[in-house]
Amino acid sequence: MKIAILIYNGITALDAIGPYEVLSNIDNAEVFFVAKKKGEIKSDTGFLTFKAKYNFKNVKEADILLIPGATISFINVMKDNKTLEWIKQVDKTTQFTTSVCSGSILLAKTGLLNGKKATSHWKTIPLLKENNAIPTHERVVKDGKYITSAGVSAGIDMALILCEELVGEDQTKAIQLMIEYDPNPIYQSGNIKTSEEEIIHIATKKLKQNARREMSLLKLITNRKVLKKIK
Repeated sequence: MKIAILIYNGITALDAIGPYEVLSNIDNAEVFFVAKKKGEIKSDTGFLTFKAKYNFKNVKEADILLIPGATISFINVMKDNKTLEWIKQVDKTTQFTTSVCSGSILLAKTGLLNGKKATSHWKTIPLLKENNAIPTHERVVKDGKYITSAGVSAGIDMALILCEELVGEDQTKAIQLMIEYDPNPIYQSGNIKTSEEEIIHIATKKLKQNARREMSLLKLITNRKVLKKIK
């Protein structure tokens, strides 16, 4: 089973790694981290680096396509026609096309979610409607072969639901046990519906700080690429 995970500068690491930990345990799974260009890909914090061994020319089909999100970088990717075209090309070959967090906004931008129910991170979910999808405030939403999930950690839930579709309940339960996914959070503040107004305010402020940091990181990466070309 061929699983393609899109990666790009500014990606939220757990959006990709959470589902990877689930899906990579499926028997005969082959996982490909694919970027527009081969090489180093920086996460949104700048602390973690992915190494893309595959580019769009190397991977043109997959059984499963996963589109992770980002705090702010997904906006740049929305403007990148080559990436959007690659998503559409691979989607033609998939059994399931999936997303985590704001990755659903990228799917919606391609038109693949037109008229379909989808979810996203609570801060970006309004963008689904702007891109012709039907916003649904659920942790995981399945509409046909498209499975979208809410922010970051929801990607693990999405991957388990996908896993059940692919290999059945017993295998999925075994994989859940392997990664010991047994959430029991210290607080019940992980959902916009149950969080207090003050907590939402603090979280929004921190998200804005993260967005500014990510924008600075992207500028640094871009400048480095320019300098290399000059040299």
